[in-house]
Amino acid sequence: MSDWSGEIEFLLRKAGKTAVAAARAVKSALDDDPFEVLCYRGYGNASRAWIHGRVVERLGVAPSTDTDSLLRNLLNTYRRADADPLRHAKVHVDFAGNRTAMETDDEGFFGGWLEPAAPVIGDDEWHSWDGILESAPRQDDKPVKSSGEILVRSATAGFGIISDIDDTVIQSRVSNFIQAARTVMLGNARTRLPFPGVAAFYRALREGASGSDNNPVFYVSSSPWNIFDVISEFMDLQKIPKGPLLLRDWDIAPSSLASSRHFDHKGVAIRNIIETNADLQFILIGDTSQHDPEIYRKIVAEFPHRIRAVYIRDVTLNAKRTASVQKLADEILADHSSLVLAENSLGAAKHAAEHGWIKPDKLSEIGEEKRADEGADDSKVPAPGGGKAGTGAPATVIDG
Repeated sequence: MSDWSGEIEFLLRKAGKTAVAAARAVKSALDDDPFEVLCYRGYGNASRAWIHGRVVERLGVAPSTDTDSLLRNLLNTYRRADADPLRHAKVHVDFAGNRTAMETDDEGFFGGWLEPAAPVIGDDEWHSWDGILESAPRQDDKPVKSSGEILVRSATAGFGIISDIDDTVIQSRVSNFIQAARTVMLGNARTRLPFPGVAAFYRALREGASGSDNNPVFYVSSSPWNIFDVISEFMDLQKIPKGPLLLRDWDIAPSSLASSRHFDHKGVAIRNIIETNADLQFILIGDTSQHDPEIYRKIVAEFPHRIRAVYIRDVTLNAKRTASVQKLADEILADHSSLVLAENSLGAAKHAAEHGWIKPDKLSEIGEEKRADEGADDSKVPAPGGGKAGTGAPATVIDG
């Protein structure tokens, strides 16, 4: 990027933030809605945990229903995007007998690493944490409290799974701005569609070779925190394994859609997960629509012998893109891992079964769900894409 373009971007970002801040100040002065603390899912190990949260004016968005209209969905999208944050507010975070003081930023976000009073051990994977706004405006300065969860993986886990979300789990069409905007703005958790067979595949990975491994699943995406509730509700409805959702801020800047932002956010989040689980190997899952293969290739190089496999869903079906991913696969193979490029979940699942990472009898369940997602029977709303019904679309495997 040239110097002048960088200066223009800086001025636009500064002007955008100033305009948004001014609009919010006026809106805040006119509104009297109470504030709430949003506590997102975090993760950790016995000695530390990472959390993220936000303090915003209450959104007033209820869980979706089958009868929600396009207008209602659009209104809810506006409410999420226009969330009025509480800036520079003091928040106390309680976790495992220890209290940590934090402060919200210009967008109302707070977060960071926590240290428990004593090591977090036991059979439970999920542990509670509390976010407390000690003095809330418009609420007679009374404390506002909310709770979140932190995943500390089970001792039985054989490996971890780190997955992208958009166009890997959820059909988002992020490579087409108009289609992606329409999907996000006019849809809800019940209208969003999964890729065929993805829920059964992820359940099989979580269960592992024994069927009860409790392998942890982490979701890393460039989607904004503003739609955390939509993604979380979607996963519950589709019975996709629960895990921390690591999203990013939805800011105003020309660079917010740039590939460098995608690289930085996802790369840092994945490194933190792997380093926090230092004795665990991982499977990485993504797609060809953005830069998952390139990001994962760097991760494989940085963490030798820690990545069992990279599964990439081919959503672009473009010869040039396929060739570039296959070149990355050769590099990944040289670093003692493997890459599977598949059109659907069944292709990747077959590779996992062959290596003993999932139970072989799960393949039939994944195939059945794939056909149901594609509308081959009446058990589900059709989710077009990801190969032809009833087939296991061939996968390109470059394996060590």
